[in-house]
Amino acid sequence: MNRRHCSLSLAALVLAALNTRAALAQSTTAHAAQPVRILVVGDSLSAEYGLKRGSGWVALLEQKLRTEKITASVVNASISGDTTSGGRARLPALLVQHRPTLVVIELGGNDALRGLPLTMTQDNLSAMAQAAQKAGARVLLLGMQVPPNYGRDYADRFAQLFVEVARANQAAVLPFFLKGIADAPDSLKWFQADRIHPLEAAHPLILANVWPVLKKELR
Repeated sequence: MNRRHCSLSLAALVLAALNTRAALAQSTTAHAAQPVRILVVGDSLSAEYGLKRGSGWVALLEQKLRTEKITASVVNASISGDTTSGGRARLPALLVQHRPTLVVIELGGNDALRGLPLTMTQDNLSAMAQAAQKAGARVLLLGMQVPPNYGRDYADRFAQLFVEVARANQAAVLPFFLKGIADAPDSLKWFQADRIHPLEAAHPLILANVWPVLKKELR
């Protein structure tokens, strides 16, 4: 190979390397700029049951994101009365429709109220976490607890299943969604007359529980 051909070959290699580097940088920038889309799949605790529209913790989350100057969209796909079975059935279509980057699952309370098997609740939550992750989304589980009148063993196992699902699927978890509200000494002042659904005044406290864990998943 003569000197001219050698120079041309070297120039071609340098150009190819530069093009590759530019393409990688562009790809990285595009990935970093991917919009944050948060999908909340929950029950009445997230669906503003008994509250005026825009006063629940999910609506407050949207306000918090704006205050923190975090560009993100929030879809509240919560339905009052929903169970983990209902959420599991609805989730595939929601993932296709909204293409979330983070799925927040707030389900399980109605399973306990109906006395459904804990193994079923756990299986449903695991399936939802796996489906969301397969679709490319991170997962945050919001755990729930039940009153001690359900029996200590049942209550303990129910509370623990959220942690176990999160650990098994490498998902984030908030062990008790209503911490500082349902377990407060004067807890009744935070609830509507049914003693199940928090009052509007409790929802900023709910968001205060959720926000530190959720914020970590927005990276």
